[in-house]
Amino acid sequence: MSNFPLPIEMLEKSIGYEFKNKNLIKMALTHSSYAYEQKSHKINCECNERLEFLGDSVLSLVVSEYLFEKFSQKAEGELTKTRASLVCTRSLSSFANKIQLGSYLYLGKGEEATGRTNVKILENAFEALLAAIYIDSSSKDVVSKFLIPIVEAEIKAAGTDAIYDYKTTLQQFIQALGNDRIQYACVNEEGPDHDKTFEVEVKINSNVVGRGKGKTKREAEQSAAKEALALFDVK
Repeated sequence: MSNFPLPIEMLEKSIGYEFKNKNLIKMALTHSSYAYEQKSHKINCECNERLEFLGDSVLSLVVSEYLFEKFSQKAEGELTKTRASLVCTRSLSSFANKIQLGSYLYLGKGEEATGRTNVKILENAFEALLAAIYIDSSSKDVVSKFLIPIVEAEIKAAGTDAIYDYKTTLQQFIQALGNDRIQYACVNEEGPDHDKTFEVEVKINSNVVGRGKGKTKREAEQSAAKEALALFDVK
């Protein structure tokens, strides 16, 4: 018998917020595969897709407000790139993993094998959780209290790369030169599954112009793009 999902009370303790409406948090944790199975047994059950829709907007607002205040000297374009890097699927699934969100998900039998580590499922559940907190508390500030420390930890861990999108800058530079094609390829992986280091090459046409390493492929790609920009002396 599966030990999952873990009790909701454990998640509430982890995120530092106790729900008044327990149905909201359960809905946020319910994947469509589980809801479908329940309905096939004539049990009314709503999945987290509607909450995910709202959570996407709540996430964008809270992160945008934080970046606007934190980086007061940065231009709109830079803030937009930074926000995009923080709300992308890999970042959100990383945020979800920090609170072990996958362990609390209600999944259908077909998703049990891989669903708790599926980055898209984790991203959607994290956004749904933000929406559930927002609705239950009627306060954006309560969402911020939970979310911003996670965002700040991500920026600190990634350093400059979290607030500067080297891949986008390289893409724009190459496009301005003509129709050259950029490709990223993972050329090496080291370490156990829970602590891997990835090495990525970036090529323009068939020429390697940069290499980078990182704890995720996204980090490694950013590092490779950074090296390529240095090669072309692009600031």
